[in-house]
Amino acid sequence: MPDQSDVARTLLELGAATLGESGGRPMRARIKAAWAGARLAAPAYPVKCAPGDNLAIHVAVTRAPSGAVLVVDVGDERELGYWGEVLTNAAEARGLAGLVIDAGVRDVAALEAHGFPVFSVGTALPGATKQQEGAIGRVSTVGDVEVSLGDWVVGDADGVTVVPGSTLDDVIAAGRARETKEAGFFAALREGSTTLELLDLDATKIDVADT
Repeated sequence: MPDQSDVARTLLELGAATLGESGGRPMRARIKAAWAGARLAAPAYPVKCAPGDNLAIHVAVTRAPSGAVLVVDVGDERELGYWGEVLTNAAEARGLAGLVIDAGVRDVAALEAHGFPVFSVGTALPGATKQQEGAIGRVSTVGDVEVSLGDWVVGDADGVTVVPGSTLDDVIAAGRARETKEAGFFAALREGSTTLELLDLDATKIDVADT
C-alpha cells in the first residue's frame, strides 16, 4: 500500500480540477481557499455541527488522527466564524493537515501566517456557540458532497475535490491519463490545431455575424 505522504504528493500534483474530472467529487464553488496559496491533500475526518455551534469541531480536534483534514458541515447557518486562530493553534499541536468547512472562518491573516490550509465559504466575524450536539467521524455532506472516513480531500486554487477511498487508485490512474491526453492537446494547439477540431465540436450551432 502506498505511503500516505506519497498519495498526498500525487494528489497535489494532479490537482483538484483534474481529479474532479477523473472520478473525484468536486465540492460546490462556494468553498474556496481562505488565503492565497493554501493547498492540501489529506484523509478526511468528517464533522457535523449543529447550525451556529462549533462544539463538535473542538471535540474533533482532540480526536482526529494526525495528518487528517477536518471536513465540516454546519447545516444552513454559514455566515459565522466557526474557526479562527485559537483552533488553528490547537489543530497544529495535534498534527492536523487542514480544514474544509461549508461556512465562514475568521483570523484569516493568522491562518495564513501559520501556513495552515483552510477552505471555507468566506470570512465571518460573529462567532459560534459551543454547547450543541453534533457528530464526528460519521458520514457528512459538505459542499453538497458526501464525505466518509477513508476518503481523501484535495484543495488548491481551483477548489476542493473529494476522492472516495474505495476508488482512490482508479481516480489517480484516470487523472494521470487525463494529464497525458491534455499534454497532447497542448502540443497540437501549438502546432495550429483548434479546440473545435480536437474536441470535435459543432461550430455550425453558433450564429456568427458577418464581418
